[in-house]
Amino acid sequence: MARAFLFVLDSFGIGGAADAERYGDAGADTFGHIFKACAEGRADREGLRKGPLTVPNMMSLGLGLAARTATGLQLDADTPLIASAFHGAAQEVSSGKDTPSGHWEIAG
Repeated sequence: MARAFLFVLDSFGIGGAADAERYGDAGADTFGHIFKACAEGRADREGLRKGPLTVPNMMSLGLGLAARTATGLQLDADTPLIASAFHGAAQEVSSGKDTPSGHWEIAG
């Protein structure tokens, strides 16, 4: 592999960690909740946006499959995956609930 792109979106989670309840985050799944709210019309804003969540580039890079790995829910079956794309999902090992410890685990 010649290069890799790592997308880190702070506060944008796919699923929740096993210890989420300990931090008041039980049921955490930012992407899943946004996807569902859009599908139900709860994210419609006059003159701004309407309808299902449409992020074709992120889905074609594997966001939907990573979310499925993390939650078991299939959110989008219509967007084809780019042949060279890889996806993954992980849970933080450290007990810190902060950005630096999570970033260090991801990238060292």
